[in-house]
Amino acid sequence: MGRVATLVGVAVALWLAAVMLPEVAAVRILVGKGMGDAWTTNVNYTVWAQGWHFYNGDWLFFVYDRNQLSVLEVNETDYESCNSNHPLVNWTTGKGRDVVPLNVTRPYYFISGNGFCFGGAKLAINVENPPPPPVASPLKSGSPASYRGRIVLPAVFAIGAMWDAFLGFC
Repeated sequence: MGRVATLVGVAVALWLAAVMLPEVAAVRILVGKGMGDAWTTNVNYTVWAQGWHFYNGDWLFFVYDRNQLSVLEVNETDYESCNSNHPLVNWTTGKGRDVVPLNVTRPYYFISGNGFCFGGAKLAINVENPPPPPVASPLKSGSPASYRGRIVLPAVFAIGAMWDAFLGFC
């Protein structure tokens, strides 16, 4: 019985920790989603990117024809001129399914080599920090809600302690 009580206590503690942790949600963004769902030519990725917010910690997911296109990260000058001769990073793995982590708050510039950049396979985005979580309005002192935090959590721990003590006698 003591083992069951310990497991129940651990489960309650994990649940409480999960409920109390702030939500952090990195997003995997499919490049071109809603406009062909692929990294290709004849898509205006500038228009596509306007519908998204790119946050530090997100991921770009490029899906493309691996026999033709590539994913190259370049500087702004090479982006503007579609110059693929000196990429900062070649994200192309050869599988046509490449994931790029957006782990720095800054502008990113992507193009495809082999002339496909001139056909529209180019993307410029700005990665920013996620917005802060919403702030709860302060509670008035003396209101019933202001006592809730002072009562509920200690009550949960007290019930858990009594439960553990009760099972210890069995």
